[in-house]
Amino acid sequence: MAWELGEDWSQKRVSILEQKEVIDQEILDKVAEILKVPAEAIRNFDEDMAIAYFNTFNDHSTSHVIGNQGTYNFNPIDKWFEALEENKQLIEENKKLYERLLQSEREKVEILQKVLDRG
Repeated sequence: MAWELGEDWSQKRVSILEQKEVIDQEILDKVAEILKVPAEAIRNFDEDMAIAYFNTFNDHSTSHVIGNQGTYNFNPIDKWFEALEENKQLIEENKKLYERLLQSEREKVEILQKVLDRG
């Protein structure tokens, strides 16, 4: 951070900055840019809310499964049927689109036929 802020900055100066309650807007904007966050996010930061937010996550990094079997939170057959139903819907939508396209082409042919009959 000190390196990003410029030559006048040292690790000690950054540590002092971290302890301040109020920071100059110019420095806040530069820090926000370095951290790639909005200055408002730093200005409105609430440590208790941040801790509460991260405490809502469950740690699934370790597995308590013995052997090669896992616990599923969904029924794979239900998921398969959902996928089939979605596929049916897509097929129906494609059919309707094709029918509209075909009707449009028929109308064009009729118009062209009328033009040819007149001429």
